[in-house]
Amino acid sequence: MARPQMLKLAEVLAELDMSRAAFYRMRARAQGPRLIKLPNGQLRVRRSDLDSWLSGCEEVAA
Repeated sequence: MARPQMLKLAEVLAELDMSRAAFYRMRARAQGPRLIKLPNGQLRVRRSDLDSWLSGCEEVAA
């Protein structure tokens, strides 16, 4: 079974064309994709969580 693709925060920010500060402001408002904090403190986002969150954004804007 294939493991789900995990994106680094920098990859997510590049894909969204968003600054780190803007991303954290959005997260402070309880918005944004789910984050996974690894034992070493690094953050990851599952590709499926990011795609799902983006789909939800499309529905709200429509």
